[in-house]
Amino acid sequence: MTSSATTPTRTVRLGSRKSQLALVQSEWVQAQLQAHYPDTQFEIETMSTQGDKILDVPLAKIGDKGLFTKELEVGMLAKQTDLAVHSLKDLPTNLPEGLVLGCVTERENPADALVVNAKYGDKTLETLPDGAVVGTSSLRRLAQLRHHFPKLTFKDVRGNLNTRLKKLDDGEYDALILAAAGLKRLEMSDRIQQEIPSDISLHAVGQGALGIECREGDTEILDIIQVIQHEATLYRCLAERAFLRSLEGGCQVPIGVNTSIEGDRLTLVGMVASLDGQRLIRDQITGSCQEAEQLGINLAQELRGRGAGEILAEILAQVNRS
Repeated sequence: MTSSATTPTRTVRLGSRKSQLALVQSEWVQAQLQAHYPDTQFEIETMSTQGDKILDVPLAKIGDKGLFTKELEVGMLAKQTDLAVHSLKDLPTNLPEGLVLGCVTERENPADALVVNAKYGDKTLETLPDGAVVGTSSLRRLAQLRHHFPKLTFKDVRGNLNTRLKKLDDGEYDALILAAAGLKRLEMSDRIQQEIPSDISLHAVGQGALGIECREGDTEILDIIQVIQHEATLYRCLAERAFLRSLEGGCQVPIGVNTSIEGDRLTLVGMVASLDGQRLIRDQITGSCQEAEQLGINLAQELRGRGAGEILAEILAQVNRS
């Protein structure tokens, strides 16, 4: 008879998207949890989301309510899986009833990165020639880069990372703007031509961090995943997500952030821009880490008072018309 000490006592199922990056991220979570809980079996269940299937339409025109998360959430609510591993930037700030953000992992570098076609191997954003074609599917990146580099040409790009890079290398684009974190996780750091500084491009809310979503009240799973919780990243992302939630923003709205912690003090920088990049409102706030979410709410109110509300209303009207 096999002893109970060598038989896994429980199987925990992790929901993941099928993309290469999503699998790398989910396998990292799986390995971390397996190392801490050797008597529990951790298995990955892959699913395709709406955002994975619709590749010929800009993200902003599809809508962003759970674009890369809904199918994973349905799986958890149906108890097909026990948790879902997300790039936190893809996880809406308002979750479906019955689900919670259980933990946030240590953040990889959240900066945006410039990747170039070989013919521009010596260029940065500042030195790309006028009219160079830069690919991005993010309105946040688009608005900020239009603001700082109006002479560049911007073109939407969809598909997984390898698909985008092939389009770049085939000459369809002169450069791409991608998340540095994704390139690093896929061991493609050598493709990063320039890490774009935050004074040019504030990053997406939650960018670089993984969010583990699970069922509310599932104390067993909530306890298990605490071993990969990273407190400083959690505080930073709580502030960022509260800022975004208070502005009611998403893929259709150019909203950027940056956060840092010194001691127990958290600084949040936030930005709202018009789609054409002509108007860009930016400010920052500092306070206790324990007040992270309130800091996000307060900064959102400050930017609304300085005109962000009007920008957001205009963008919403444009989206509804299209």
